[in-house]
Parts: sequence; structure tokens; C-alpha cells
Amino acid sequence: MGNFIDLVKTRRSVRSFDGNGIEPQLLNELKSYAEESTNPYDIKVRFEFLDAAANGLSSPVITGEKNYVSAVVSKVDHAEEAYGYSFQKLLMKAHELGLGTVWLGGTMPREKFEKASDLKNDEIMPCVSPLGVAAKKMSIKESLMRKGVKADSRMKFEELFFVGDFSKPLDERYANENGLFDDLEAVRLAPSAVNKQPWRIVVDGKKAHFFEKHDKGYLTPSYDLQKIDVGIALYNFEVQMLEECRTPVLSVEKPSFKVPEGIDYIATYTF
Repeated sequence: MGNFIDLVKTRRSVRSFDGNGIEPQLLNELKSYAEESTNPYDIKVRFEFLDAAANGLSSPVITGEKNYVSAVVSKVDHAEEAYGYSFQKLLMKAHELGLGTVWLGGTMPREKFEKASDLKNDEIMPCVSPLGVAAKKMSIKESLMRKGVKADSRMKFEELFFVGDFSKPLDERYANENGLFDDLEAVRLAPSAVNKQPWRIVVDGKKAHFFEKHDKGYLTPSYDLQKIDVGIALYNFEVQMLEECRTPVLSVEKPSFKVPEGIDYIATYTF
């Protein structure tokens, strides 16, 4: 993979495609990558590469797509975190290969995608993504959607990150002085459902505690979309750390400091 933080900065959600599909060589490379993909939870995430026309698949917010990829996981503890981590890993590889993607969690005929993905009773398929080359120009619908969710804006460091506990915001100066700027920036720029950015991180020495800040409407009977978003953040943080020759290790060890209401602990990276 190339310079990861640059890939994070240049990646965007793509909803308008050029209508030409994917070159077989690129598709096969992505399929091979998906087969070998792992996550820190050691939970298998199954990817299904789907021909849109053959399976009658579409989305009202997507134009010009020929291919989709769905991700399926068993209903087990930490399934959402593993799912977000693994799917983000695949979509970042697609971006590196020059392909456009976008996380779709609701604007799709779910039953058709579940059938095409051969979804079992003990599995969930929260999200899919179209795959292809981005159109040279965004559709009007795409431009309006991006404007509606403020797709090009993100919260400030001080709103997302903290030092020691939740009482002390972490600013860019602290991040730079402690060699954490790119690691946290990779998280800050990550995609999330409706750009809610539900991740919160408390840095305590050589530990980064990840939390989920809940918003109403993202918890279904089967899964928590915002916990999937935190899984995305875990992936971005870990890969950036690895690029800096650090050795981040994931564990679940809930810290003892007070946590505000509406925020839940997810996991800790020790680096």
C-alpha cells in the first residue's frame, strides 16, 4: 500500500460512475485481497462481488455502476467492529487501485442484496458498496447529497480526541508534540454513516481508548451501524501506526475513568 495518510486524504465517497465496469485484472486482484483479509478480532468477514445487471441490483443514489461488493459476517460478539475494520480495509485497497466506492447502509433494496449475497440466518449484511471508476463529473443528485451531509467537513481534534480522560480535549498541538497527528488525522478523516463521526479517543500514555458516541436512529435489532463506524476508525488508526513502524496491539480493557452518558467503550490500542 502507498502512503496511507495520503490515501485517506484523497479517498472520497463516489456515487457517480463512468458506466464501464471494472477491468478483470483489477477485479481479480481485489477478490484475492478480500480472500486473505483479516482483522484483530479474528472474525471472518465474507465478501461477495456482485454483477449489478445479473442480480438486478441498484441504488437510487448511485449512477453508472456495473459492480457491487457486499460484506457478510456472523452474529457474534464484536461482529460490528470486525466488519467495519475489514470492509474499510477492502475499500481502501480499491481506492489504491484507482476504484471508487461508497458505504451504503440504507439506500438500497436490501432483500435483493441479501439474496444475491446468499445471506444465512446467523449472518448480517449491514452494508454494500458499488465498485468502479468514478465519473468525470458528479451527478446533481450526488452533489446535493454531499452538501446535505457536509461530506467535506469534519469535527475538530478537540471535539473527537481527549487526553487522560474526557475532561481534557486533545488539540492539534498536543498531537504534533506527541507524534500522534497523522494517526488521529487518519481517524478524523474516516467515513461514517451520514458523516456523524461517532468515534471518540482518549489517549493515556501509550494507550488509545476508542469509544462510540451514540446518535439516535443507527441501532437496528441486528446490528449497530455506528459501532461499524468505530471499526473503520480502528483500521485507519492501526494502519497509520504501522506505517510509522509502531506496533499497535488491540485489546478490550475498559479504563476506570468516568465516561459521559451516551458514550460506550469499544477497544484499546496499546502502542
